[in-house]
Amino acid sequence: MSKSTEQLWWQKGVIYQIYPRSFQDSNGDGIGDLPGIIQRLDYLSETLGVDAIWLSPFYPSPMADFGYDISNYTDVHPDFGALADFDRLISEAHARNLKVIVDFVPNHTSDQHPWFLESRSSRDNPRRDWYVWADPKPDGSPPNNWLSVFGGSAWEWDEQTRQFYLHSFLKEQPDLNWRNPEVKEAMFDVVRFWLDRGVDGFRIDVAHYIMKDPDLRDNPPNPEPPDPQRFKLLGDYDSQLHLYDKGHPDVHEVFREFRAILDEYSQTSPRYSVGEIHIFDWQEWAKYYGEHLDELHMPFNFALVGIAWRPELVRQVIESVEKAAPPGGWPNYVLGNHDEPRVASRYGREAARVAGMLLLTLRGTPTLYYGDEIGMVDVNIPPEKQQDPWGLRVPGLGRDPQRTPMQWSAAPNAGFCPPGVIPWLPIADDYADWNVETELAQPASFLNFYRSLLAYRKASRALQRGAYRTVSGAPETCLTYLREDGEQRLLIALNFGDKAEIVRTPLAGVGRVAVSTHMDRAGDTIDLAQFELRGNEGLLVELTPTEQ
Repeated sequence: MSKSTEQLWWQKGVIYQIYPRSFQDSNGDGIGDLPGIIQRLDYLSETLGVDAIWLSPFYPSPMADFGYDISNYTDVHPDFGALADFDRLISEAHARNLKVIVDFVPNHTSDQHPWFLESRSSRDNPRRDWYVWADPKPDGSPPNNWLSVFGGSAWEWDEQTRQFYLHSFLKEQPDLNWRNPEVKEAMFDVVRFWLDRGVDGFRIDVAHYIMKDPDLRDNPPNPEPPDPQRFKLLGDYDSQLHLYDKGHPDVHEVFREFRAILDEYSQTSPRYSVGEIHIFDWQEWAKYYGEHLDELHMPFNFALVGIAWRPELVRQVIESVEKAAPPGGWPNYVLGNHDEPRVASRYGREAARVAGMLLLTLRGTPTLYYGDEIGMVDVNIPPEKQQDPWGLRVPGLGRDPQRTPMQWSAAPNAGFCPPGVIPWLPIADDYADWNVETELAQPASFLNFYRSLLAYRKASRALQRGAYRTVSGAPETCLTYLREDGEQRLLIALNFGDKAEIVRTPLAGVGRVAVSTHMDRAGDTIDLAQFELRGNEGLLVELTPTEQ
């Protein structure tokens, strides 16, 4: 392969999301921190075998939204350590050939950020226009009908200066005004600050929100609210079509400028960007790659998170992404994150193995959420121990259940924090059976399944870069597809149901099972024309060059 066509690390690797507060407590305060992550780097690089880590926010914050309300973009919250700890994390990760991705939160700051404190101090403050302020309507009501994702109006009245400010999320998260060149330059300086410290990329929070309609027009009503079984609804937010409060076409110019900064730093080592973009119109989604692939390296693809666990729906998503991604645009998939119920809770632990094989064998970059590799499930948090401000405001929508501490061992507190310390969130009742140490000793465990699949993927050109092709003939509960690169051809067969099925394909000859979700068929040969899949079973099968 020539240098010009060599894959970059973010194309061939697997990204692992860490929620720092919940990964490893190093100082006994019940909260995970950066030194704790450093302690676990060998697990990530050697035991598990991922290629990059993405850190959710660790910046100074009043924690109104657990770090997504930032009061200082260029420092570390004392709960997580100090800048020196971050620098050591970068050094230690790079020494293990692990890339480091950090969260960039450009849409809003904390209402305690010095910029906003200045902005709201008076109408003639030099930073007044750094945020979105507007006069009330003649009747005193908000400037328009825009809604907050977290419920209610997106406008908050400021009594001192007699105007409303915009907050697309919590009122403690005022939206920055990206139409102000000073704001854009200040935020790009933040990007350069972390690039200079050695970060390899950015996950951009709510990337498509940063540019709104400059005329602040009302959103029209939604004539057909989304199916609540398909996508998680956010209260009254989905009563509107959000045409004007996010995704204004000017956003693409911002991301072209952002990409130019990354490209400048990429001259020494490749840098990467992925945007959190909840768009399910695939043509609109694909625009964030840029007309000339000069915007985001990838817009995050969340479609698999929200759909029902049915093969035909999954196949439709895959084929839609394959069709929509522009030539040279690299796809990506994710099954869970800090905002969504865990995959093992959505589908059950047996089906979650099949989901893991799906995630790690599709064409594109997979992002794995911490703990999914050991089968962690959502934890039922009693009301008096709930922490998520959103859940406290809107009961039932809290995200604490999927953010509980990582389960390292059967020791007290699952090895997350010392015995006798109260962790910031309760730990799962079944942690003694579902943890890293215990599962490593069980050959057929959830963790060892993930390890075998990750190791195979790391050595497989077909999985890292090969083409995708759906294979016809599978029963209703099954999905079959090929991954092909040159002479390496792989058949992936997944049974989404809990009953055994006979799978028939148009392929001829025999294949060799390389990885099975049940961990008991590796090395078996199967007749490709007809073979059995047990309930909740997935097989990765190697085809020889002569098979069609």
